[in-house]
Amino acid sequence: MDTLKISATANGLNYLPEYVADVGGLFAERGLSVTAKACDPWTGVLDDIDSREADLALGGLWVPAMYAGTPRKLSVVGQLNHGFPMTIVARDETTPVTLDWLAGKVVLAPGAGGSAPYEFTAGLVREAGFDVAATRFVRDLSTAMLIELYQGGLGDAIILDLVSAQELVAAGGGTIVFRHLDAGGVMPNSVYYTRTDRIDELGDRVDRFMDGIAAAMAKITAGDADAEIAAVLAARWPEKDAALLRRAADEMAAGGVWDSAVVDREASDRWMRILFDGGLTTHTPSLEELLGASTAVTAS
Repeated sequence: MDTLKISATANGLNYLPEYVADVGGLFAERGLSVTAKACDPWTGVLDDIDSREADLALGGLWVPAMYAGTPRKLSVVGQLNHGFPMTIVARDETTPVTLDWLAGKVVLAPGAGGSAPYEFTAGLVREAGFDVAATRFVRDLSTAMLIELYQGGLGDAIILDLVSAQELVAAGGGTIVFRHLDAGGVMPNSVYYTRTDRIDELGDRVDRFMDGIAAAMAKITAGDADAEIAAVLAARWPEKDAALLRRAADEMAAGGVWDSAVVDREASDRWMRILFDGGLTTHTPSLEELLGASTAVTAS
């Protein structure tokens, strides 16, 4: 049995296919023993792949994008999220909104775990022809801190993942008025990446690992992973409402989050343009540059 070690930026429901593949024996069927940990702070994933404590990092595509063209050489080897499962919860609005509604509002955008909640939302605002500067965004703080401040009266709305959003709504904190899965289209959100100089060494193991991820995605989206999902939810989030978690997982599956383990070229190019327009990259990396020496298959 070969080993593969994963260092992730979080323990998140959007990472469900990896967890299902593990508990369902899909990695073992492919001759792999996979171990994983979540880092706090998330930047520990970079230390782990540098030190070889981990073989792969799991996190946002924006990280390899920002490092493209710098001395730190990172290569993407596969995708875990094919969409961006975030929402906007509003304090007083009770019906769905379009992004022009954000003008004149104070919107809390968690960012301690990464830049995507704000940056992708801002990119959608720009794509729709609206002015990002018309909204006052509160950024760079943790989700837990901003939820507490929102509940204390700060802001008109808050950008949250599906689980946190549903928990906030259940606590009487407002209404989900915008879903990025509905408006954002395909978005290569979470990916696996590693040091470029390890691509050849890890190649066969990575191929088998990503095949297991793809198989888990297929089981989830086909509705054939109920037992595995129940086991994952009970083991990883025993303190949370299992029915709420399952609703969020079903919404992600229906929204296309796990439709493909392959990075879509057009979606990657679009995300790179959004990041460049936001000032996060020195250029707009091509998919070939993000893959580096990787032989990962890509969708055209």
